[in-house]
Amino acid sequence: MHQQGYIGRKMRVPALKERPAIVIVTFGTSSRAKGPLKIFQQQLEKLFFEYEIFWAYSSNIICRKKVLPSLQTTLAQVETAGFRKVIVQPLHIFPGTEYQQMAETCEFFPGLRVFLSETLFHRWNFVKETLAVIESDFLQPEDGLNLLALHGTLLTSDPVNIVYLGLEKLVADLYPNVLAASIEGVPDPDAVFAVIKRNNLAAKYKKIRIIPMMYLAGMHAEDDLMGSDNKSWRTILEKMGFSVDCLMVEYENEQFFKGLAYYPEVISFFIDRLQRSLQLAKLY
Repeated sequence: MHQQGYIGRKMRVPALKERPAIVIVTFGTSSRAKGPLKIFQQQLEKLFFEYEIFWAYSSNIICRKKVLPSLQTTLAQVETAGFRKVIVQPLHIFPGTEYQQMAETCEFFPGLRVFLSETLFHRWNFVKETLAVIESDFLQPEDGLNLLALHGTLLTSDPVNIVYLGLEKLVADLYPNVLAASIEGVPDPDAVFAVIKRNNLAAKYKKIRIIPMMYLAGMHAEDDLMGSDNKSWRTILEKMGFSVDCLMVEYENEQFFKGLAYYPEVISFFIDRLQRSLQLAKLY
């Protein structure tokens, strides 16, 4: 039998695997804020040791810069390895454009039955349970003002804008001293700063705490939020008279801005999304 002949090639095809593969999709980071990914990886290996776990990255820039696999590359690898079912679990907070792109990518593989799991804020009860976790880090009204920093999107046509604006309204109604603004898009940060200035909130609240609503509080936190240039939120708020802080955490003897990944409960929420998809994969 010739190894390159038809029968030889067929005999080298790997056996199909019964369990689904797990693919974790993260935006990625080019900064030093990579610790949370290691934390999540450790949790996965502890809870899902019977499954093969793959990683993919949704940022094309970071994929090129760091030579990391995209979701398309990872799904091709999964299919080649003999899987016919795969759970794709994004570590994204909002179901925005990148989530829609993931859904489109999953459709490129008709030989795979792909179960795309939900994001952290895919449902309003998910939003409220996350707020219930992070509110322990909110300044009390007598101590200061809190500003949730959302990522946002520049696209006015993106349906996720509804979630951003809804979250802004939700926290304003739930808490007397919590505002929300996006780095890009709405809620517009300049508009939020204008409200703060117009209502002279710096006189009422001497201190303001910026809370990144991002899984990885990397370069956005280091530059856009707490940077030293004139355009950073910290600089703008300090000029209004605020004392500005953003919580830090220590990981492997280094200090990092506290993104959502450092809340154990948030990791458990993502695990819940993954487990639900695994249950669905058993039925379909």
